[in-house]
Amino acid sequence: MLRKELIKAVKHLELVARRAVNDQLAGQYQSVFKGRGMDFTDVREYQPGDDIRVIDWNVSARTGDMHIKQFVEERELTVLLLVDASASQTFGTVNRSKQETSAELAALIAFSAIKNNDRVGLFIFTDEMETFLPPKKGRKHVLRVITEILDFKPKSRGTDLAAALEYMSRITRKRALVFAISDFQDENFEMSLNIANRRHEVIPVLVEDPMEFELPDMGLAPFQDPETGEVFMADTSSKKVRENFRIAALRRHNKLLHTFRKNKIDHIAIRTDKSHIEPLVKYFRTRAKRH
Repeated sequence: MLRKELIKAVKHLELVARRAVNDQLAGQYQSVFKGRGMDFTDVREYQPGDDIRVIDWNVSARTGDMHIKQFVEERELTVLLLVDASASQTFGTVNRSKQETSAELAALIAFSAIKNNDRVGLFIFTDEMETFLPPKKGRKHVLRVITEILDFKPKSRGTDLAAALEYMSRITRKRALVFAISDFQDENFEMSLNIANRRHEVIPVLVEDPMEFELPDMGLAPFQDPETGEVFMADTSSKKVRENFRIAALRRHNKLLHTFRKNKIDHIAIRTDKSHIEPLVKYFRTRAKRH
C-alpha cells in the first residue's frame, strides 16, 4: 500500500472505530473486563446524595467544608491481538476481505482497550510468528498497531495456530486478555488453545465469508487454495457439487464450534458481509449478564 493511501486508510479506520467505541462499545467493554480494584485519585466537596462512607474527615476538618474521596477503577489489563495473516485471509466476496475485516475488528478492540486505560499488544502470525509489538497504552501506539496490520506483507502463506498460541504464551508472563482473530482454517491446535486459555483468557474471533458455505452456480470454474497454491476445477452448475461443498463447510464449522464448547471457550463469530460491531456488542452484553 502506498504511503499516502496507508495514512488515509489508518485515519479512516481510526475515525470509524472511535465513533463505534464511543457510541456502542466502550461501556460494554468496561462492564465485562473489569479491573482489580479501586485507586484513590482526589477529593472534592461533598454534594447531597454522596455516599457518606467516602467522606475524607481529615480534609473536611482542615478546610472547614465537607469533602469526599474520589476513586477510579484500577484496571491495568493487558489486551493482546493475535492476528492471522495467512493467505486465506485475503479471501472476500462481498463487502471486504477477511484481512480487512480483521483489521477493523482489531481497531475496535484496541480503541475500546485504550479508552479504558488498558495496554494493547500485537502478534501477527502465519505458519510462523512474523510480527510482535509489546503491549503499550495510548492512541499513538494503537495507530501503530493498525498501521502494522493494514500494511503487513507476510513472508509465508500457511497457518500454524498452535505455534502462534505457544509463542504468545511463552513470552507473555502476565495474565492477558487475548483476542485471536482468524478464520481458524488449521488443524491440531486444540491442545495449544486449551493450554493458552488456562494461563490467559483467549477469545477466538472467527472471521468467515459467505462463499465459504455456499458456492454460486458459475459453471466449470477454477479454484485455488490460497495457502498451498493448488488449483483444481469444479463444476459449480452441479447441484450435487454445491451441496457436497456446503455439507463439508458446515462440518468443518461445527467441528470448530465443538472445539470451543468442549474447552469452555467463548467465541465471537464475524462475517465479511455483515456488521462486525453488532456481534461484539452482543458478546459483551451476553457475557456481562452471565457474570
